[in-house]
Amino acid sequence: MSAPPPSPAEAGSNAAPSSAATPAASLSLQQVLLCGAAIVTLSMGIRHGFGLWLTPITVDRGWTREAFSLALAVQNLAWGAAGPMAGMLADRFGAMRVLVGGALLYAAGLALMAVSSTAAGFLGSAGVLIGLAQSGTTYAVVYGVIARQVAPERRSWAMGVAAAAGSFGQFLMVPVENWLIGHTGWQNALFVLSLAACLIIPLAFGLREPAQTRHAGGHHQSIGEALREAFGYRSFQLLMLGYFVCGFQVVFIGVHMPSYLKDHGLSPQVATVALALIGLFNVIGTYAAGTLGQHMPKRYVLSAIYGLRAVAIFIFLQVPLTPWSVYIFSAVMGVLWLSTVPPTNAIVAQIFGVQHMSMLGGFVFFSHQIGSFLGVWLGGKLYDATGSYDIVWWLAIGLGIMALLANLPVREGAIARAARPARAAAA
Repeated sequence: MSAPPPSPAEAGSNAAPSSAATPAASLSLQQVLLCGAAIVTLSMGIRHGFGLWLTPITVDRGWTREAFSLALAVQNLAWGAAGPMAGMLADRFGAMRVLVGGALLYAAGLALMAVSSTAAGFLGSAGVLIGLAQSGTTYAVVYGVIARQVAPERRSWAMGVAAAAGSFGQFLMVPVENWLIGHTGWQNALFVLSLAACLIIPLAFGLREPAQTRHAGGHHQSIGEALREAFGYRSFQLLMLGYFVCGFQVVFIGVHMPSYLKDHGLSPQVATVALALIGLFNVIGTYAAGTLGQHMPKRYVLSAIYGLRAVAIFIFLQVPLTPWSVYIFSAVMGVLWLSTVPPTNAIVAQIFGVQHMSMLGGFVFFSHQIGSFLGVWLGGKLYDATGSYDIVWWLAIGLGIMALLANLPVREGAIARAARPARAAAA
């Protein structure tokens, strides 16, 4: 995939604040994209298939669906809560160290997930440990490197490539995970994935940034200044609201759709194909969203994605449930699945610059994970209470409409900063 040349207007509109200009890249574009994409492929691909473990684990352990759902809900919440800290550490000390630590936690969490015999132990392994691991091995950390090492006029496209890699990981890993569960048992399958997570470690060394490129830039903010500026800015608040909805929708569907289909008499193979189709078509969607973000306002791209999700879910609930209706819905949702990630992160870099990109991206993603927590937990809670997922499906539609409206007034231009006094700047 080669980046399309930006128009002059586009290059100007996508520039970061001049006081936080991107330094000359010290890592090649190919190296950043290859290593970053491979890391995201592993980290996102492994987690995308967790819904396949719901039935075998709950049946084998005698747990309720709510117990399993709560662990994955905590996983998403821990991922989001640790994201800003992981981003802060990556901005300060480099992404490589954070990625290595995250990979080790990922491997440990998967292994302990396999041997947890109590709901509390499962909550700690599948929930807390893996959630912490994902905060250090996914988009916020990798996108910080992309923002610093890729020129502003290429960022949206480059982020789309990385997100597309994560989507390909979903497409690739779901059939692999289903095969591992069927042929080795659900516990051995988790041990194999634990070893696979360790592959992130050598890839992390490809994203090792020299200190001068991590800290270069004209306008240096403290962490407190950056947080006050971002959280006081209306567009940042609206991006967080939209990302909350994104998390609610995709994690509810990703975790609960296999059981939803099984409850309606469809075979496990239909669910496996559905999750794989989501990953496959999201390769197209995320790349397209990243590319479109270079040529049109990103807020319109985001609003369109959320609106189309609401329409797709509404139609899915109205038509007869058959394997083909599931496959068509999965393909459509796949195009819209992680396609919010490149434009959202590109807007953050465009508004605030790249000095604290991983940290600010982590806070936006925390909002996503609060939505994820509610989506996956309410799915299990309301199913156990009502015997149906219908209420949560309709919540997903209503939230999609809310996110459509929230993203329309987002201002994408670089934030205006007052010139700092010479004495303060020197200090």
